[in-house]
Amino acid sequence: MSPKQQRGEETADRLLDAALQVYAESGEQGVTVSALTKASGVSLGSLYHHFGSVDGLMNALLLRWLGRLLAELAAAVERSRAARTGIGALVRTYLTFIQEHPDAARLLHSSYADRLGMAQARQLRDAQEARLSPMTEWVRLHVETGEIAPLSVPLVEALVMGPVVATARRWLSGVDDVDLDQAARILPERIWRSLSP
Repeated sequence: MSPKQQRGEETADRLLDAALQVYAESGEQGVTVSALTKASGVSLGSLYHHFGSVDGLMNALLLRWLGRLLAELAAAVERSRAARTGIGALVRTYLTFIQEHPDAARLLHSSYADRLGMAQARQLRDAQEARLSPMTEWVRLHVETGEIAPLSVPLVEALVMGPVVATARRWLSGVDDVDLDQAARILPERIWRSLSP
């Protein structure tokens, strides 16, 4: 990589880091060109050069953190041979990610992410295909071997992720009635019951 390319990557990373910081401090409405250039120390021209717009930057930020979450989830299931332990690993990995990266998790569970997901579902899925494929294949394998009830992959995903995402959203909203450690102990078995043949 040339020095110019390296500087470009460093600039893009600074903008992405600043965008998350600004989002965490001020919410979606606070993510402005002025706030981003001030927080990052990067020029307006560099922001537009690398991302095209504030929306482009926020989309890239969302994809960055979605990619990290999916990579951790894929690694969790790949280490699990049995379906039951894999489901537990998915639940615990997701909830751990939420605790360790609350600012990024708020973005991933935000109305902004929901709007983007609804408008660009296919593009987002295509962009993350390399991370999604191992999990999809893992589920298919366990359905084929009979460890998981004969359900479609989207239904398995809904049964696993639905309760986990709902729990994460509640915790991220600041409601003080959710203990993620307790959820990580209880949810895997409850979810497994809905999937076992």
